[in-house]
Amino acid sequence: MVKEIQLQSTLTCPQCGHKKDETMPTDACQYFYECENCHAYLKPLAGDCCVFCSYGTVKCPPMQQGSSCCS
Repeated sequence: MVKEIQLQSTLTCPQCGHKKDETMPTDACQYFYECENCHAYLKPLAGDCCVFCSYGTVKCPPMQQGSSCCS
């Protein structure tokens, strides 16, 4: 059975706590993200491949599929 990939994730800014629902790209990793509230530039934490894996409620599509991400 094939697992359905979720493309919606809620990013939470670690600086101000602002939450925003975003659609994840399926063909590339999103390495940078600007918080629309405090304008902090987010980048992945050590060991993560993208901002969704670090700050999102759902990991990026490649990680959901169990493969290595985007490198």
